[in-house]
Amino acid sequence: MKKSFFQLLNAVNKKMLPKLSNKDPNSLSKIEKGILAYRYFVLVNSLD
Repeated sequence: MKKSFFQLLNAVNKKMLPKLSNKDPNSLSKIEKGILAYRYFVLVNSLD
């Protein structure tokens, strides 16, 4: 149940949230760092 929820959430994140992979993490704003951390958290939990 938990894994399928995070897989669905990860699919939604790919469509809705901006991609930040081409930017330097040190130059991101606090909001962009929060988005990056959230996307990482969802990705890690969807892979378990």
